[in-house]
Amino acid sequence: MALPTFAQKAPPVAQGPDLDLSIRYYTRVLTDEGVLRESRYEERMLRRRDHVWLARVLPGEAVRGHDDPAHAVDAEAKATAATHVHKHFNHVVLPRHVVRAGDKTRVEFIDAHAREVIAIAPTDYDNVNFDGSWSNAFFLVDPQAVAALPLSPRPTVPPGARWHEREKNGIFQRVLWDEQRRIPLVVESGNRNGSVFRRIEVKPQAVLATTLPWQNLNGYAQKEYADFLD
Repeated sequence: MALPTFAQKAPPVAQGPDLDLSIRYYTRVLTDEGVLRESRYEERMLRRRDHVWLARVLPGEAVRGHDDPAHAVDAEAKATAATHVHKHFNHVVLPRHVVRAGDKTRVEFIDAHAREVIAIAPTDYDNVNFDGSWSNAFFLVDPQAVAALPLSPRPTVPPGARWHEREKNGIFQRVLWDEQRRIPLVVESGNRNGSVFRRIEVKPQAVLATTLPWQNLNGYAQKEYADFLD
């Protein structure tokens, strides 16, 4: 599920503390035919200076790896091996690695089973649901976009976090922003008639992973997205 789109200005150099995150996504859509569709999934994210690693929690890993950053990193090779199809590129099940080098941002996907790093050209970003923004990758929601949302009087429990929200023409956007960690703890969007609702819950982990997966890619073959096209 893509994060809600907020109006953005050109951001400054993005900075923030190292974080390991568990991210849960929920979507509910009521169609014009009266069909209610719901979807849920979870991802784990490692955020370090100039690096963002995002991996889907796949079947069989959700229970064993929950709230365990070290296991989440170690489990990725097993998860991709279990879902790997020869010469088939599925960006949803492969870990995404976003890298910032100077003022440039690049994205690649890691297939641990095939020992391949698949580079994505900017012209192919839409095909892998990447908008090219370092701030959106690093912070999940651009801090300048959050700051543009009015502060809400809604009470908050986490210290140092504040709700920002806006509603226009029956469409609402809400962000519970943790200023110290510089990350949203909750993102909600939808409409007042209840036909669409999206919620993202972000849980920072108490312990940071010491094994960083992008440091263990020596010997991996270098591929491009075009290599997997028919």
